[in-house]
Amino acid sequence: MSALVNRYSPGVLALATRMLADRAEAEDVTQEAFIRAWKALPTWEPRAKFSTWLHRVALNLCYDRLRKRRDSTMAELPEQVDMALRPDDALDQSERVQAVEGAIAALPERQAAALTLCALQDHSQAEAAAIMEISVEALESLLARARRTLRTVLMERSEA
Repeated sequence: MSALVNRYSPGVLALATRMLADRAEAEDVTQEAFIRAWKALPTWEPRAKFSTWLHRVALNLCYDRLRKRRDSTMAELPEQVDMALRPDDALDQSERVQAVEGAIAALPERQAAALTLCALQDHSQAEAAAIMEISVEALESLLARARRTLRTVLMERSEA
């Protein structure tokens, strides 16, 4: 099991960190995903690659935590979403990254997951679709909507 943890924990942690925007919570999700994997190994029947299945477990755990957050703070957005981009400002790289991460965090869960898996974690569309348990066509649709929404949000912030 330690070989699996060493091999897959960086990717699972990166996914959870991007989805949750909280390193400590992402570490908890990563640990929980591996605990679930450990418990499932004796009866696991490989219908998909282990990494695909593990990422799906982590993604489901992220969704659960995001729903709990949304239920407890329905109208609140993460602090980083409040950042506005203005074209005349000389924004440094970290401010731009924060703005994009905030915009991604404000996306609907499935759009954020699709974008994170494909654009930020370099999974192929087929792998990302398998992780999300959707068709490649559905994933492409989610990606298109996510990119459109991001473009709109970032343009609105730059005009503000």
